[in-house]
Order: sequence, then C-alpha cells, then structure tokens
Amino acid sequence: MLNSLYSSLSLLLIAMFSIQTGASIAKQIFPQAGAAGTTALRVFISALILSVVSKIWKHKISRNEILPVAAYGIALGAMNLLFYFSLERIPLGIAVAVEFTGPLAVALFASKKSWDVVWVGLAAMGIYLLVPSATTQESLDVLGLFLALAAGFFWALYIVFGKRIAKTEASLPVTTWGMWFAALVTVPTGLFFNGAQIQNPSLLPMGFAIALLSSAIPYSLEMKAMKSIPTKTFGILMSMEPVVAILIGFLILNETLTFTQWCAVSCIIAASAGSTLSAK
Repeated sequence: MLNSLYSSLSLLLIAMFSIQTGASIAKQIFPQAGAAGTTALRVFISALILSVVSKIWKHKISRNEILPVAAYGIALGAMNLLFYFSLERIPLGIAVAVEFTGPLAVALFASKKSWDVVWVGLAAMGIYLLVPSATTQESLDVLGLFLALAAGFFWALYIVFGKRIAKTEASLPVTTWGMWFAALVTVPTGLFFNGAQIQNPSLLPMGFAIALLSSAIPYSLEMKAMKSIPTKTFGILMSMEPVVAILIGFLILNETLTFTQWCAVSCIIAASAGSTLSAK
C-alpha cells in the first residue's frame, strides 16, 4: 500500500514537471509563433492526440452533453490563451501562482468555513505584494498580472464545468470533444494574431512536444495518481506546482524572483494548501 502511494506521488511530481517544462518550451517559441499561435498549436495537436487515444469516432456527444462540453472547452481554450499571454509578460512561477487563485476560489466557495477568511486574506496579500509600487524598484508587468488572474477565472470555470462532464461514463471521449471546442477558440485567435508564423512546418515538432508535455502526458499521469492518493493529499501536493514552475523557470528560462515576489508566491501557496487542509 505504501509503495503504491509513493509510486503515485512520483507520478504526480513527474506530471508537474512535465506541465511546467512544456510551458517553458512554449515561452521559448513565442518569438517565432507568438503566444496565441503557440496556444493554437498546443490545443489543436492535443485534440488530435486525445482523439486517437480515446477513439473519439466511436463516441458522439448527445444533445444534452453539447452545452456543458462546449462550456468546458471554451473555458479551457480561454484559460490557455490568457495564461500564455501572461507568460509573455511575467515569469513562469508568478504566472502559475497567480493563476492558482482560480481553483482556490472554487474551493473556498464550496467550503464556506470560518477559516476561509484567512485563506482569502493570504491570497489577497500575495496578489497585493505582486502589484508594482512606485516606492519600490521592483517591476512586474501589470497587464501580465491581470491576464494571469483572468486565466485563473477561466480555470475556475473549467473546474466547474469539468466536474459536470466527468460524471459521464465515457469521460475521456467527452473530454476530447471539449478539447476540440477549445480549439475552436484558440485556433482562430492564433490565426488572427500569428497566422503567418504558425503555418511554418518547422514549428510542428515543437508544437507536438508542447502538446505532449503540457496535456497528454500529465493528464494520463494525474489520472493514474489520483486512484491511490487521497483527494486532500492530492490537493495539497498540487498547491506546490508554483514551486515547480519557479524551479523550471530558473533552470530553463533563467528567471529569478525577488524576495517580495517569493513572499507573494508563498502566500498564495499557503492559501491553496490551507484551504485544502481545512476542507471536509
């Protein structure tokens, strides 16, 4: 039993590193493909991969499923677009930490406990510390911060709609249809902003790598890990993802944070972990 738990914890850690490595690679090709173009490549190729894995041609969504699946997909597409737009302007670790306010908000709304005011206060303090001040020399792009918050909002919607479609018997095919709806958001946007760049065939290998690292691999690993890890433990461990993002950002992108930014990220991580611990 213990070996199974350790194995699942390892899978979850690998999934985190996979996602953030994919994000760091994506940021490196922004000069060639743009944030919107990179998002379009990632989502479209991810949809193709998931279609093959789930054998989507064997499952057609019903009329009752169309609206929730479409809402799920649109939220997923908007979340990815806004996150990559924020990544153009602010460090990876900060973008991930700020985006975490989305799932944190979902958890707090579902809980409604007296302790929640503490977690809200910590998260608010974290965001406040990240906002540039005229009295300090630290600079952080305000638009990038706002875009990460907006990505968090759509992450919250993604969770809400995702829970609804996860209840269906064929969850993977339905998720795949959601990815295609996400492509309907991201591909036209990518063509509008970076149409000429993303038609370059030399970008396809990088797009495939990003799709694998950011979607296909972590999705499958997380699904497997969740079978052995208690929900509360899973939530606490996921709260550490900003730390992984900061590490990957440092190793691959040579990004460093100031002391104040470290304090801000720590506040958001503590709020996320605390809300999970205090939940039922």
